Amino acid sequence: MTVLEAPPTDHSPRVASSDVDAFPIPQGREEEWRFAPMDALAPFMSPASDAGTLTAEPSPYVSAVPVAALEPTWWLPTDRPSAIARAGVHSAVTVRIPDDAVLDAPIVVELRGDVALNYAHVDVRIGRHARATVVLVHDAGVDVSGTIVTDVGDGAELTMLSVMDGPAERTHLWHWPVRVGRDATFVGAVVTIGGRVVRMLPSVSYAGPGGSAELLGAFLADDGQYLEHRIFVEHDEPHCSSNVVYKGALAGAGSHTVWIGDVLVRRTATGTDTYEMNRNLLLDDGARADSVPNLELETGDVASAGHASATGRFDDEQLFYLMARGIPERIARQLVVRGFFVDVLTRIPSVEWRDAILGRIAQRLGMDAEIETALEEAVQ
Repeated sequence: MTVLEAPPTDHSPRVASSDVDAFPIPQGREEEWRFAPMDALAPFMSPASDAGTLTAEPSPYVSAVPVAALEPTWWLPTDRPSAIARAGVHSAVTVRIPDDAVLDAPIVVELRGDVALNYAHVDVRIGRHARATVVLVHDAGVDVSGTIVTDVGDGAELTMLSVMDGPAERTHLWHWPVRVGRDATFVGAVVTIGGRVVRMLPSVSYAGPGGSAELLGAFLADDGQYLEHRIFVEHDEPHCSSNVVYKGALAGAGSHTVWIGDVLVRRTATGTDTYEMNRNLLLDDGARADSVPNLELETGDVASAGHASATGRFDDEQLFYLMARGIPERIARQLVVRGFFVDVLTRIPSVEWRDAILGRIAQRLGMDAEIETALEEAVQ
């Protein structure tokens, strides 16, 4: 099942405030909450005095900083859970990459919580003309509400990978605001496999002309999982580009995914090049995929602008071809699902992490080593 809707007629500025009371408790009828399971999110709608704070192992580029000592930032919370988390978090996990640094090895940040419910604040800043890859590994064994504030300096190149894997038991709410500097490049990839309820909200803004942002996503939902990815890209600087590609597969009658792609091109953003796409693959009857691409242009002076969304089942021709090569139907279906994600994951520059994620998807699909060997023998 898929739902496509027309773009909204009003793209009013979003409320942004550090004051929790600026955001009323949502009832589930609001546009930004209408798909979400509000009962599961209720613990994050009021401050919890016993909430913990996510931490990470220190390294040359990673440290823990008291929130009071955190440098000023351009970001402000844009909903009630993010405002509560920002007010309740004790310390921030910071990643600092200096100007002109070129790092070949990824910076791996493993976020960990000690109690059931946690707040989190991650602050990533890469200096001018630097180049690096940062991998965030989320703790799927605890409930979390938090924010990943990301600042890409002028001329810098930053690749970030967010990995949510583990048991389908916990709830995660994450905001991921990114500001891209002049002539800077940002690639942000979200891989969501674990968690019972996951709500990830990446957003992009530009601090100067010539910036480029690519947002990638791969999500695999089983029965009982709710996975929501809500993207917002605001073009307000000239000659910037954005490319959004998200793919999801759903198995089990109780699986539900939501993808919202909002792209707003302001009047000042002449020469913008933007495109967004969502593809969903339904593996079982009763699975539900809601897909809503929205594109609003305040100027016609753009290089290119478009969006696409599609949801469907297996391609019968692909299955027939694989089965004709001697591959059993069950294995052929698993192979099609894995191949469905390949064109997204191959865009991740880190070969090590790309292969690890493909392997994890294969494991979730039941493609163990024996099946891999059988596939290799069948196609030879």
